[in-house]
Amino acid sequence: MKIRPASDCRFDEVSLGEVMLRLDPGEGRIRTAREFKAWEGGGEYNVARGLRKCFGLRTAVCTAFVDNDVGRLIEDFILQGGVATDYVKWRPDDGIGRSVRNGLNFTERGFGIRGAVGIPDRGNTAASQLKPGDFDWDALFGGLGVRWFHTGGIFAALSESTAALTIEAVTAARKHGTIVSYDLNYRPSLWKSIGGQAKAREVNREIARNVDVMIGNEEDFTASLGFEVEGADHSLSTIDTGAFKKMIGQAVAAYPNFQVVATTLRRVITATRNDWSAICHCGGKFYESRLYPDLEILDRVGGGDSFASGLVYGFLKSNDPQVAVDYGAAHGALAMTTPGDTSMATLKEVEKIVAGGGARVVR
Repeated sequence: MKIRPASDCRFDEVSLGEVMLRLDPGEGRIRTAREFKAWEGGGEYNVARGLRKCFGLRTAVCTAFVDNDVGRLIEDFILQGGVATDYVKWRPDDGIGRSVRNGLNFTERGFGIRGAVGIPDRGNTAASQLKPGDFDWDALFGGLGVRWFHTGGIFAALSESTAALTIEAVTAARKHGTIVSYDLNYRPSLWKSIGGQAKAREVNREIARNVDVMIGNEEDFTASLGFEVEGADHSLSTIDTGAFKKMIGQAVAAYPNFQVVATTLRRVITATRNDWSAICHCGGKFYESRLYPDLEILDRVGGGDSFASGLVYGFLKSNDPQVAVDYGAAHGALAMTTPGDTSMATLKEVEKIVAGGGARVVR
């Protein structure tokens, strides 16, 4: 891919998305919890956070919060992660959250036969009210310079205005030569109130016309873009590589602007044991990571986002699709061994896993 040089850009990567306060009952259940661990998290933001904290790149997030103590707590988490907050929009607090509020996400990790559970409380949030014109994209992408822009279907699904803002952002990014990646991340519950799957396809098809790197599993490609493969297994009980390759063929034919299409491949054995790998298509060829069989998982939430940040780093580092998918799979695997949405891995740890290293004690 033609990627802008780092010397010409203020940021290596910028994400557009909502950042919520994650409340985690640890090993317990939300319904019986008496205390919660607080984290920050959000699909698009997690990519910027991983690129900054693990890979040492210059990143920023475009989002919005209510200016109260909850909003400032989420900001504090972002600052600890090193992600620039220059493009955070602050909304006045009305006192009780009647007109605008900050998003919460209650998350159970799951264990064994009990799957992970996410209960988002994000209606009427500041980020969901973002709209076209809120950010000066020409000044960001053209004036300061950004090498890579990332957003996704979760943010686009928050409201009619965030869908329109996402279209505005990806269009501006490509105009200025910034690589655009987009994670389809289809969530039926988010699209339900604004038109359902039909609306998801309408919005995502418009966004897809300005995407260079499309990320998603076969279910995402079917639900969000309408690509179907007869007999494809969306149950996550198997790694259906063949079906995904067929869908990639359909997607690249329909959207020749897709320079890369990538996904994680996961076979769910239990909530805490998965087979894990990744695949990407670039330049007419498929590139696959090694398989991580029977991977032990502490917290699966954010694993896909950490795959995306590793993939982005691989392309920015080497512009080599095999390197990119290897870094993505390794980083995603490591991120799921620690609690919280965001990665706690280091670059040395990722490189060790990419090189085939294991879990022997480091002394």
